[in-house]
Amino acid sequence: MSRIGKKPVPVPAGVTATVEGGQISVKGPKGTLTMPLRDEISYSVEGDGILVKPANDTKQARAFWGMQRTMVQNLITGVTEGFTKTLEITGVGYRANAQGKTLKLQLGYSHDVNFDVPEGITIATPDQTTINITGIDKQKVGQVAAEIRRWRKPEPYKGKGIKYRGEYIFRKEGKKK
Repeated sequence: MSRIGKKPVPVPAGVTATVEGGQISVKGPKGTLTMPLRDEISYSVEGDGILVKPANDTKQARAFWGMQRTMVQNLITGVTEGFTKTLEITGVGYRANAQGKTLKLQLGYSHDVNFDVPEGITIATPDQTTINITGIDKQKVGQVAAEIRRWRKPEPYKGKGIKYRGEYIFRKEGKKK
């Protein structure tokens, strides 16, 4: 039994959820999100919550149960609050600047890196070493953060690079004489 899957997903006031045509659609103050449904799981909107249950008693249905409930929860959280990831840049001369739909990164290369911001994502740079990525789709926010981080991952000797806020970088000792 999935402890997470057993709990119904609460639908707050101002949010409407519908299950039809092989997908679940959630509409809220920040926008609309849809997700395709799995055949192994049954979804039902009852009262002020969405109930997620396995449609049959197979191992695969039990495996998807908790994850599908969490994905429905992410839809509701996205349309009400949204998701944010914060990246921090460490290194001499490393900086970021958001210009409209483009993020300009200076990361020690011979050229500047121009990252085009995808639709539905907002990028802000409160200062030159911080990047805030905001959106209603949790998967898309995480993917954009990973793509930006990939340009210069933190290295273990000096810790230079782009890291997530709160991420611990394992530091190595340099060469001994």
